[in-house]
Amino acid sequence: MIVGAVKSQIDSIWNDFWSGGVSNPMTVMEQITYLLFIKRLDELQAVEEARAAQLTGPIERRIFPEGSDPRGMPYQRLRWSRFKAEEPREMFRILDEHVFPFIRERVAADGAMAAHMKEARFGIPTAALLAKVVKKLDAVPMADRDNANRDHIAVLKVHRNEPLTPTDLAELERIFLEAGVAGGEDIERLRAEGGLGHFVRSLVGLDREAAKTAFSAFTAAHALTAHQIEFVNLIVDHLTARGEMDPRLLYESPFTDFDPLGVAGVFPSGEAEEVIEILEDVKRRAAA
Repeated sequence: MIVGAVKSQIDSIWNDFWSGGVSNPMTVMEQITYLLFIKRLDELQAVEEARAAQLTGPIERRIFPEGSDPRGMPYQRLRWSRFKAEEPREMFRILDEHVFPFIRERVAADGAMAAHMKEARFGIPTAALLAKVVKKLDAVPMADRDNANRDHIAVLKVHRNEPLTPTDLAELERIFLEAGVAGGEDIERLRAEGGLGHFVRSLVGLDREAAKTAFSAFTAAHALTAHQIEFVNLIVDHLTARGEMDPRLLYESPFTDFDPLGVAGVFPSGEAEEVIEILEDVKRRAAA
């Protein structure tokens, strides 16, 4: 359970988001998750630096490289411990123009660490709100519960496209409550917005082999052309990064680059309907 000061801190952060104009609970949880992740990156490098200093050797795992990013900002200024001391407008600029591009372009390239951050977007609307949230998150103790939860059976089932039971969803709710990023009322709002399983899937993505497996019966049943196989592979790429996919995207670019009609032009009508049903099934599996 979240108790005492930690619960009070998290509740206060949620209130700041709401008063700052961010009322969608999934957006709030997403932004808190991103910021905690960014904070954790700095802590991990600090541990590596301390170890290297103690052993008088090189840093084995350097998250923030030497030098500057493609936009001219020294990588060291992208660290939580550095930008948290900046005045709000400069902090906002660093997060928006440098930290989030760094997360998407470099950190997410390390699939073992954070492939699900590939689509991370900065969604805090004002410098004043960012400054409040960063200050309060900086005071929240960071434990290693994220490592334990990453391998929790319920999280793995979401990632592997395995159906969730009511017990699994209850465990996901417990994880979020104990991690300190949501309270009971927030969980209720998430249920109304589509469910916690869908939110977790949006963060961790879908295992690539699980995405391929979802289409295995379809590809085995039809003699697909190279053009059609490439189309399916693009869907798999999307599922791997985003976890789920709205079938309406099949009628937009880049899928309309294959045919102006999207999936309806690439596959006969019956097969196009099968593709859509596969996507709906993937989505259903994130809910009990």
